[in-house]
Amino acid sequence: MDEIKNGKLNNLAVVAQRLENLTKEELSKKYKTIENKLFEFANFMEAQLAFLYTSTNNEIPTSRIIKKALQIEKGIVLPVFTSAKNAINLYKINNYDKDLVKSANDFLEPDIEKCKKIPLEDIDIAIIPGLAFDDKGGRIGFGNNFYSKLITKLPETCRKVSLAYEDQIVDQIQMESRKFTVDIIITDKRVIYKI
Repeated sequence: MDEIKNGKLNNLAVVAQRLENLTKEELSKKYKTIENKLFEFANFMEAQLAFLYTSTNNEIPTSRIIKKALQIEKGIVLPVFTSAKNAINLYKINNYDKDLVKSANDFLEPDIEKCKKIPLEDIDIAIIPGLAFDDKGGRIGFGNNFYSKLITKLPETCRKVSLAYEDQIVDQIQMESRKFTVDIIITDKRVIYKI
């Protein structure tokens, strides 16, 4: 177990160093390429309901993606985290500026008073956040296992996709189980299909 933890910490250190070496302009250019690729990606464009996340500092920013998807009338579902066994409830939003509120943890989340709760099995594509990835679909998140658990609960037919800077791709991520992997990673350089 310590070996896996040390491997993750090493990978995170490598990724953090790479991202630190990039200018804001370089990151912005890479982000635009990733955003464009997502909106050219057939699985995303054909999906009726797309799961996304509101990003924190170290993840690919999603606010523009969410707003752009809502403009083309794509169904967007976002998570609301609960402390009950790290559960996630999903809610459909219709308006980025009106349907989101700050959570106790300072995340933007759907206002559960305004938004409709959506069952997991209705999700066609899930955009899963992460800090580091490998070409086998392995990912390192923030360590709270919210998204690892979500990955295992999503329907078989749901595509699990991550957006990442190429600089976030490492040689190998040691994982307790490969059932927590994503199917596809879209970077500024390529689209990686899990081997």
